[in-house]
Amino acid sequence: MTELIITEKPSSAVKVAAALADKAPVKKKSKGGSYFEVIHNKKVIYITSAVGHLYGLVEVNKKGWTYPVFDIKWDASYKSHKDLKYVKGYIDTISMLAKKCDEFTVACDYDVEGEVIGLNVIKYACKKKDANRMKFSTLTKGDLVKSYENKLKHLDWGQAHAGETRHYLDWYYGINLSRALTAAVKSTGAFKVMSAGRVQGPALKLLVDREREIQAFVSEPFWLIRLDGDYNKQKVEALHKKDKIFDKKVMEEIMKKVKGEKEAKIAQIKRTKRNQAPPTPFNLTNLQSEAYNLFKITPKETLSHAQSLYLAGVTSYPRTSSQQLDPKLGFKKILTDLSRQMNYEGLCKELLKKGSLKPNNGKKTDPAHPAIYPTGQVPGELKEREQKIYDLVVKRFMATFAEPAVRETMEVSLDVKEEIFIAKGTRTVEENWHVFYKPYVKLEEITLPDLKENEVVNVKKIFKEDKETQPPNRFNQSSIIKELEKKSLGTKATRADILDRLFQRGYVEGVKIFVTKLGMETVAVLEKYAPTIVDENLTAEFEADMEKIRQGKEKQENVLEKAKKFLTKLLAEFKKKEKVIGKEILQSVKLQRVVKSKLRILGTDPKTGLQILVRIGKYGPLVQRGDKEKGEEVHFASLGNCDIDEVTLEQALELFKLPRKLGKTDEGEEIEANNGRFGPYVKYGQKYVS
Repeated sequence: MTELIITEKPSSAVKVAAALADKAPVKKKSKGGSYFEVIHNKKVIYITSAVGHLYGLVEVNKKGWTYPVFDIKWDASYKSHKDLKYVKGYIDTISMLAKKCDEFTVACDYDVEGEVIGLNVIKYACKKKDANRMKFSTLTKGDLVKSYENKLKHLDWGQAHAGETRHYLDWYYGINLSRALTAAVKSTGAFKVMSAGRVQGPALKLLVDREREIQAFVSEPFWLIRLDGDYNKQKVEALHKKDKIFDKKVMEEIMKKVKGEKEAKIAQIKRTKRNQAPPTPFNLTNLQSEAYNLFKITPKETLSHAQSLYLAGVTSYPRTSSQQLDPKLGFKKILTDLSRQMNYEGLCKELLKKGSLKPNNGKKTDPAHPAIYPTGQVPGELKEREQKIYDLVVKRFMATFAEPAVRETMEVSLDVKEEIFIAKGTRTVEENWHVFYKPYVKLEEITLPDLKENEVVNVKKIFKEDKETQPPNRFNQSSIIKELEKKSLGTKATRADILDRLFQRGYVEGVKIFVTKLGMETVAVLEKYAPTIVDENLTAEFEADMEKIRQGKEKQENVLEKAKKFLTKLLAEFKKKEKVIGKEILQSVKLQRVVKSKLRILGTDPKTGLQILVRIGKYGPLVQRGDKEKGEEVHFASLGNCDIDEVTLEQALELFKLPRKLGKTDEGEEIEANNGRFGPYVKYGQKYVS
C-alpha cells in the first residue's frame, strides 16, 4: 500500500515528513510543486501540502451585479483569481500523487477550516469521498508520530459540514448584501463598491452604538475632596469617604467645616489579606488581548505570530477557545525541556520542585485543541515581535502552575472634625505566581506608613478637585475582540480579520476606535431599511446552528435553506427602496471623502493671522488654529456632532471665543458657554446642555 498525506501548508509538510521518515525524507520536485517521499515502517508515504484553501466558492453562470444569487459551487481558486495562479501547481501535484496511492490521510489543522481544506482536496484533487484524519495540536515529532499511529479512519464530518456551511453563509450574505448596497449607489448614477457581511454588519453596529453613546453623553460636574498629610515624615494621601460629590452645597459645607484644620485623627485601620489566583492558560482571545494591552500588537498580527510559532514547532495550535491544559500533555517534560533555555532555567527548576503540577484551568473549552502552551523545543532565531509572543506564552504557561499570590489591602479612616477621609494602601505580601509572569504583572502598589490607631496625621492641605463625568470608553482592538466573543459574533479565527476589514473599508479608524462618517451613515441606512442585516442576534443564531451541525444535531441543508428564505425576503424589500437608499449612502460617501483627506482649510484668523482648519482628531472632528511645525501656538476646539463638511470659518472662529459669560438666569445663576471634549455646551447652575 502507498499512502498520500496532505498537510495545510508547505512548512507543515516538512515537519510531518521529518517526523515519520525512518531515514531522511527525500524531497522531490513536480511541475509547479514539490513533495516528500518517506519510508515509515516499510511503507511508502508521499507527503505534500495545500497552501491554505485551494478551492473557493464561485457563482455559476455569473450575471453581473444581479441579486440575490445562491447558485454557487466549489472551484479551483486559480481559475477565478489571477493572483492565485501558483495554486495550480499544488493541485496538479496532489492529483498526480493521488493516482499512485490507495490510502489517503488529511493532516491539515484540526479545526473547521482545516477540515474544509482537506475535504475539498480529497473530493476534487484526489477524486475520493473520504480519508483518514490525523489530529494533533503541536508539530513536534512525538505528537505527529502519535497522531499518525492513532489516526481516525474518516474525516471529521461534523467539522467538515459546519465549515462548509460557514463558507456558504458568508458567501450568501457577503456577495448579496454587498451587491445590494453597490446597486443602490449605482442607481443614483454614481459608482462605489460597498461592502457588508454576515458578521461585519453587526460588528460595525457595536462600534456605532458605542460612538452614539459617546456623542450623546452630557458631562455632569462633581467634586473630590482630598487630604494631603504626613505621618512620621512619610506622605499620606486620602480621599473624602463620599468619593464623588455631585451636590455643590454639600462640597462647600465640608470644605468650610475642615478649613484650616492641621490634624487628622487615625480613627480606624482595616487590614485585609486575599489570595490572588494565578492566571488561566491562554486561549486565542486572551492571548490577543494581552499582547495588545502589553505591546500594542494588533489581534491580527498576534494570530500571525502565534501561527508562525506553531509552524516552527515551539508552541501549540493557536486557534483555540480552550483555557484548559490536560496532564496528558506531559507538563514535567515540557518544563524540563524549557529549562534548557537560559531565560527560563531557574523558573522551570523552581516549578519542577513541586510534588504535582496542576494548572489553574479556566472554564472555557474547545473540542479540538487544548489551551496554547509551549512545546519545550528551543526556537530558532525569532523576530522581535515573535519573541515577545513566545515569551508571553511561556511565562503564562509557567505562572498557571504556581501558587496564588497574597495581596494585602490597608484602609485607614482619618477623622477631621467628624469628616472621614479614607487612605488606601495595597501591596503584595507573597509574590508566588507573579515571579513567573514578570514583567507582565501589572498591579498597583500603594505603600502607607506604619500607622497606628488614635494617633495623628499632620494635615498639610485639604483641597477640592473639579471633575466631570466621562463618557463610555472607546473600544480598542483588544476590547472589541472580547466584545465580539461575548456576543458570539465570528469565531476565534475570524474576529481579527473582521475588525481589519472594517479599518480597510474606511468604516473605522484610530487606536481608540473612532467610527467614521461612512461607518455611521452606513449603519444608519441599514437600520432604517434593513435592520436585520446589523442584528447581532441573527448572526449569533446562525453561529449556534453551525455548532449544532458540528455536533451532528442539525443538517446543513436546513440551515442553508433558512438563510436563503431570509435573504430573499430581505433583498426584495431592499430593491423597492434602492434609489432612496442609494442617495443616502452616496451622501455618506461624499462626507467620507472629506474625512479621508483628514483636513480642510477654512481660512485665516483675522486677529492672529493663523490658519484655521478642520480635521479628524483622536476623539473626532475638531477645529485647529495654528501649525505646530511652523513653530506657531496651536489651539483646538471640538466640533462635537457638527458636520466637518459644512462648518464655516465664521463658526470655527466663534468656537475659539469660548468660554464666555452669556448672562444670568432669573434665579441669578451665571450662564456660561464653553467647549468641551465633545463639543460646545451651555452651563447654568448644575446643568450642562449640549
